[in-house]
Amino acid sequence: MIEIVCEVVVKPEASGLFALAYGPGGAWSDLFTRAAGFRGITVLRDAHDPQHFVIVEVWDSEEARAQSLIDHATAYAALQATLSEWVVSTRELGIFGILSEATVRARPGTSQPVTSRGRRARGSRR
Repeated sequence: MIEIVCEVVVKPEASGLFALAYGPGGAWSDLFTRAAGFRGITVLRDAHDPQHFVIVEVWDSEEARAQSLIDHATAYAALQATLSEWVVSTRELGIFGILSEATVRARPGTSQPVTSRGRRARGSRR
């Protein structure tokens, strides 16, 4: 599995529209929900700058994404034309594979976070 990470800056008046287009049920996810190999999308908005987003697309492989772009070329081009009106800049940060994941949860009976290995999470106090 791969994750394609992009940084997007949108025009101030388009921030809400952009979030809707990329979010659940939005035009972007609707288009690729039908695509073989598409696993999902995460949309992150900067807590201090509502025009700044990070988009993480999850695919089975780079080949699956490339084939989906070919298979849905017309719909993709139309969507890109609309989205480009809202965007100031886009930069692909890279294509990544997950090396490891950790879950942080509260230790039973306390509010102290622990990692999936049972250790206290960084920054937590006893």
